Amino acid sequence: MQRIRLRYTKRGRLRFTSHRDFQRAFERALRRAEVPMAYSAGFTPHPKVSYANAAPTGTGSEAEYLEIALTAARDPEPLRVLLDESLPAGLDIVEAVEARTSGLADRLTASVWEMRLPGLDPELATAAVAAFNAADAVDVQRMTKNGVRTFDARPAVVRLETHNETADRPSDQACAILRLVVRHVTPAVRPDDVLSGLRAVADLAPPVPAAVTRLAQGLLDEETGTVTDPLAPDREAVAALSKAEPTATATVPA
Repeated sequence: MQRIRLRYTKRGRLRFTSHRDFQRAFERALRRAEVPMAYSAGFTPHPKVSYANAAPTGTGSEAEYLEIALTAARDPEPLRVLLDESLPAGLDIVEAVEARTSGLADRLTASVWEMRLPGLDPELATAAVAAFNAADAVDVQRMTKNGVRTFDARPAVVRLETHNETADRPSDQACAILRLVVRHVTPAVRPDDVLSGLRAVADLAPPVPAAVTRLAQGLLDEETGTVTDPLAPDREAVAALSKAEPTATATVPA
């Protein structure tokens, strides 16, 4: 059984699709592309697809991951193209690699997020970020099915900073841009929790909802505070195997 790991995006209006909506669209794409999927056993077999840490509904993403199991081997890149063509624009399959290592979900320990806050003065955002970073604790509230829950969002935030892109927008159009690295903890700390924290510590209230995009997710490097590519170990393993195969073939007696 071959396993293929895919990275996909949620862009534009498709950021409003729920995870369940994506699952339905992806399973249809598997059928259209005639992918030789492995299926679970039991009375209601379903394709073996493992989803990992999906982004919240309403947020964009450049780094969503899943794994599929096949009954027949396929070249990852042509398979990626077929699946991408079978999905609506905005749900894009951008990378495929054969799984040669275990524990993809274990390598998704942090995310890099970008929050664009149109109409907000960047200087106000900078001051609020400084207050957040200086705080020992930032208590926020979230409504759950069991009522309002209060928790400290500060420990999960590895890095929070403002980001300047003045060349990309008119000078008379205020827009604060925040970049943050967040650990995947329980309870999960989401970008909207960080915005609630900025409101709590600095009374920051953006005039319109933030446009939120996950730029990356992967293993957190604790020394540098950066997030590494979770598919890199598989690529390296595939490359090492490709280099070893000609040598192995050459040693076979004629």
